[in-house]
Amino acid sequence: MKLHIASAAGNIFGYLWAGEVPSSFDGAAWARALCPRGRAFGLDGLFLLERPGAGPWRMEHWDTDGAHTFCSNGTRAALGLEGAPVDAALEAVSSGEAVSLRRDSNGIGLRMPEGDATGLRPLPMPVWGALGGRPAAFGLVGNPQLVVEMPKVAEVDLGSFAPPLRYHRAFKGGSNVNVLEVIGEHEARIRSWERGVEGETLCCGTGCAVAAAWLAQRTGRGQWLLHTASGEAVTIELQSLPGGAWKNLWLSGPVRRIGEASPDAALLAF
Repeated sequence: MKLHIASAAGNIFGYLWAGEVPSSFDGAAWARALCPRGRAFGLDGLFLLERPGAGPWRMEHWDTDGAHTFCSNGTRAALGLEGAPVDAALEAVSSGEAVSLRRDSNGIGLRMPEGDATGLRPLPMPVWGALGGRPAAFGLVGNPQLVVEMPKVAEVDLGSFAPPLRYHRAFKGGSNVNVLEVIGEHEARIRSWERGVEGETLCCGTGCAVAAAWLAQRTGRGQWLLHTASGEAVTIELQSLPGGAWKNLWLSGPVRRIGEASPDAALLAF
């Protein structure tokens, strides 16, 4: 059994093919064993991939804490693996979310989930008091995202600022926390603290999506370049709709195939 490793905008993910894992495979337990920094591979998440065939390409994702979630960057990076579909564009189902993938001039693009379960939502009133008057937005895109605008994201002590908001009682199940700094008409900087990882990651694709949707709603500009903590930028294009909804929200950016590893059996001795 091989663990295949790839990255998207700085986030690193592990991938397993469904036909190569034992029948006892437990995604949550395997993610908790293989992902953690310091005692395993230091991954941002673990995926189980079906072999390409008829219909949408199917995959499942688990966070480092074992939570089963939708992950946009990991879904994008999967297209860079050996054995992935070679189509220029295809449909996929990632952790139950219907998305599209494409190869474009910015790398690999993913069309985010859309519909009634996604979009910008009113920020819960109790959260306003914790923000100290800072502009903020809340949105859903397969997972919850709080975006807070700051004058300088580089100066934010995210380890102190984010956890109280990530665990705020107003967010059932918690929320990812992103800080955003607008630096131009179509550009911004972003840093993200992700639940599941329980720390800052180099890029949260769904956080970038909600941030761009908020910026598009505010400015009427439907294309944004977001500079992430990885040093790489992602491009977001979308059509902003009334009520905080969106259509054709595409996240595009670089992906890299990193290689393969053979996990020691001791890691999986639960």
